Amino acid sequence: MLLGVAITPLLVRILGSESYGEYAFVISAFAIIGTFARAGISAGIRKYIAEDRSERAWKEHVFVFYARLATGLVLLVATILILFGWYGPADRLVGPGFSTYILLLAAMLVTDQLFYVTRYTLMGLHLEKYSEPLSVLKQLLFGIFGLSLAYIGFDVAGALAGTAIASLVCAFVATWMLREHIDITAVFRSLPSEFPQRDLLSFNIFNTVFILLTISLYNVDILLLQPLAGSQQTGLYKAALVVAEFLWIAPQAAQIVFIHSSSELWSRGNLDEISRMASQATRYTLLFTVLIALGIAALASEFMQLYFGPEFDAAVTPLLLLLPGALGFALARPIYAIGQGKGDLRSLIVATGTAAVINLVLNLFLIPRYGMAGAATATSIGYGSMLAFHYIVARRIGYNPISDLRVTRVGFTAAISAPVIFGLAYAIDSSVFSLVVVPPVGFLVYSTLALRTNAIESEEITSILDNAPSPISRWLINGIRYIS
Repeated sequence: MLLGVAITPLLVRILGSESYGEYAFVISAFAIIGTFARAGISAGIRKYIAEDRSERAWKEHVFVFYARLATGLVLLVATILILFGWYGPADRLVGPGFSTYILLLAAMLVTDQLFYVTRYTLMGLHLEKYSEPLSVLKQLLFGIFGLSLAYIGFDVAGALAGTAIASLVCAFVATWMLREHIDITAVFRSLPSEFPQRDLLSFNIFNTVFILLTISLYNVDILLLQPLAGSQQTGLYKAALVVAEFLWIAPQAAQIVFIHSSSELWSRGNLDEISRMASQATRYTLLFTVLIALGIAALASEFMQLYFGPEFDAAVTPLLLLLPGALGFALARPIYAIGQGKGDLRSLIVATGTAAVINLVLNLFLIPRYGMAGAATATSIGYGSMLAFHYIVARRIGYNPISDLRVTRVGFTAAISAPVIFGLAYAIDSSVFSLVVVPPVGFLVYSTLALRTNAIESEEITSILDNAPSPISRWLINGIRYIS
């Protein structure tokens, strides 16, 4: 997160708002096309490797199946892109330079696929201590290579090439780490006849549809805005999206972990523990994201101008429109990840598909009339509907993700904190000073109220901090106990 916060404004300033719009368009296309190339592989690896099956060398066979599937799919998709880049009408249909971008997109897909398989295999083996630092390394390498290449004159192409280089390096590192836990040479040997390839493939097909629908929720607006409103508005809107997606920091982490964690619980039929875990995670997510949303809303203008530059002040309106929906989507993430862990994806597809259709229709209707404000409104409604639909699915498949939500207490905490946060932001004239003062003061007020109202209990926080013993954690524990 911190690397992204540091890299994004540098990339925007190097590229400028128009080129950044082109970059955003390509990255959105990468997300959509990558969904087909990945075919739900990351979720499949985490789900099936985590299952404790009696079959000999089960984990190794799962890795072999997904490594072969991933390689075949990405080579097929990359070949199509290369042919389209060389011979297709991309420059004429989208804009100058897009043929080169498509060729680089093919390279990005191949290197990213290698990293995906190895990283998520490590995660499925509960080796997050290896898999997650690799994501940090990838972001760091993108900052080094992508920014450098863009700065010396390669612009958007340089940033895309930097992404491919970063993924390739991390794929090699992940493979090296994996060799002690999986026999990687097994990819050259046949799978046993009793291995349930059809079951895994069926899960992946449904998961691909589910992920594609999810990805469309936060890419279809960019893909429609570029041809309908131009690169400059797309760049401004992308900046608003980047900031709104700060709300997903915590729920994305929960989403990643819950697929393989809940898969083990589902396999044992432990519905009570699933409900407890889901409701606790939903409440934590609600508390954390409401705090971030209040801070972003109070400091939107100051942050956008300082972070992206004065020309991005126009992105404040779409940012504010996006926040309510981004909050709803944040709450939906851990809920549908637990549903993925169960493996019953039909209900998830119906729920996400309904939200995706709402999002698409509203974007088609509102973008031609209201530009990026219309895109933000449509997307916010689409995001928010995910929470409602996936709550219904959760109840249908047997668990309650809001049994311990404590909505009244969280709402009271937010209602009392908001005037303090907004009033302090309004009272301070200096943009820099307000960005320095308002966040820590707002956090202190909000967290104190959360503890006092029992929106979160001190024991819940200290039990987490106790697992990370250090002088800082002991100091935090003592402070929390004093406040509560």
